[in-house]
Amino acid sequence: RPLHVVPAPPRAAIDMQLKVLLSLLLPIVASASFLTGDVDPPSIPLPRTPAPDFSAKAVLHDEFTQVSLSDYTGAGKWLVLFFYPFDFTFVCPTEIRSFSEHAGAFAEMGVGVAGVSTDSHHTHLSWTRTSRENGGVGALDIPLLSDVGKKISYDYGVLITNEADDMFGAALRAVFIIDPRGDVRSVLVNDDGAGRSVKEVVRTVQALQYSDNHDGEGCPANWKPGEKTIKTDADGAKEFFKEWA
Repeated sequence: RPLHVVPAPPRAAIDMQLKVLLSLLLPIVASASFLTGDVDPPSIPLPRTPAPDFSAKAVLHDEFTQVSLSDYTGAGKWLVLFFYPFDFTFVCPTEIRSFSEHAGAFAEMGVGVAGVSTDSHHTHLSWTRTSRENGGVGALDIPLLSDVGKKISYDYGVLITNEADDMFGAALRAVFIIDPRGDVRSVLVNDDGAGRSVKEVVRTVQALQYSDNHDGEGCPANWKPGEKTIKTDADGAKEFFKEWA
């Protein structure tokens, strides 16, 4: 019998298969290194330091997209980047809905908003297609980024790497306010049980923007736009302190 020779697949097909395989393996390898102690412990970037760069698959308006830090800073925008532990959980959807509902208010201030968890973009899509009554978040006006490789959470210092912790491999509840220069201006990190106040995040951005645009002035505790500020020098501050006292 003559031998039946199966022709080799085209080189392009092999290259495509390798790319798909690498895209599946790389996040797993990266995740393992962050969680097994092969890299330094995560460290939170503090205000006045550059925000770690990132680019990730995301879900927005029922579609997959790619979202990067430069999408915001390159457009001269601020960014509220918030992390949360898991999709299909309990406190998380209340926070995400609140951030989405305030998207218009943030946009008026030139601020973008993006959420991050260590779930896959497929899980994000499924969650946004699930009704709120059934534990979903429904349609959102903000992107949800997939950090399945855990690099973004690690770079921002909020990845839980303790194997004994029941949230091992997830991100803490954290908010980073990043200015158009790409610098971190505010950091808030909560433990799992405490949901965040989005109104306070709005107020913090307003205070930072005001102080940036008014040299020599600072915003006191609980300050809101239209209220009095403090001159940031010993003599000028007395004007505020006389009324405050």
